[in-house]
Amino acid sequence: MEHTILNIFIVTTLAFGLSFIFALGGVGAAVVLVPSFSWLGMPLMLAKPVGLLSNTLSMTGASISNIRAKRLDFKLGIPIIVSSFLLAPVGAWSSHWIAKTAVLAVFALFLLFSGLMLIFFRSNRFSDNYREDTPLMAPMIIGAAAGYLSGLLGVGGGGMIAPLLIMMGFNPKKVAVITAFVVPFSSLSGLLAYIGMGSSDFTLMVPAAVAAYAGGSLGTKVMHARLDPNIVKKGLGVLLLLLAAKMGLQLVA
Repeated sequence: MEHTILNIFIVTTLAFGLSFIFALGGVGAAVVLVPSFSWLGMPLMLAKPVGLLSNTLSMTGASISNIRAKRLDFKLGIPIIVSSFLLAPVGAWSSHWIAKTAVLAVFALFLLFSGLMLIFFRSNRFSDNYREDTPLMAPMIIGAAAGYLSGLLGVGGGGMIAPLLIMMGFNPKKVAVITAFVVPFSSLSGLLAYIGMGSSDFTLMVPAAVAAYAGGSLGTKVMHARLDPNIVKKGLGVLLLLLAAKMGLQLVA
């Protein structure tokens, strides 16, 4: 993809717009940024670092705020952070060995999973008795899987961590804080792996990530002021399902 002013403008505008729209539902946009950039002509190996840098920027601020407010359960969060941080580079490195069609197939499945979660998953179904214990093995496995996918696909992995922890019986509010804390670490770890492999283009990556951060911040403010995020999530879920279908059709064409 040539680095013309027009191309940079298109990429940054798309990053801002999608991040704003997804933030209206309280959802990170990396899951849709990566395939969108790829369809614009950006190589997939360059699009993924953009998504990871966007995640790192957008979720770091939220994590700092949660730590200051003492909302974070470190005992539950640390095992997930460690395993996701260690596995994200493995996912990034393995993308060199796995065929592009296989990576896109996994991405289509991840879009399908994320879309279905947004439409049908209801955390209040698991709200009767919240767990207060701090298991080790299950969170580490969840973190490892999320970290690997984060590196492989260029997404944060929060879309997998949150529903699984909630289904394990943990308070959704606690889970949201933990997810916001984990995603920057797994994203940064995967991002550093891509940079180390030479799969990064700062001319496009930095403006797009900054635009995504700005769009997400603005969308979050609008969501808190005027919108019901649960309604928006259904619409975003439908969008992700359509993207999954589009990617699936391209794979079989």
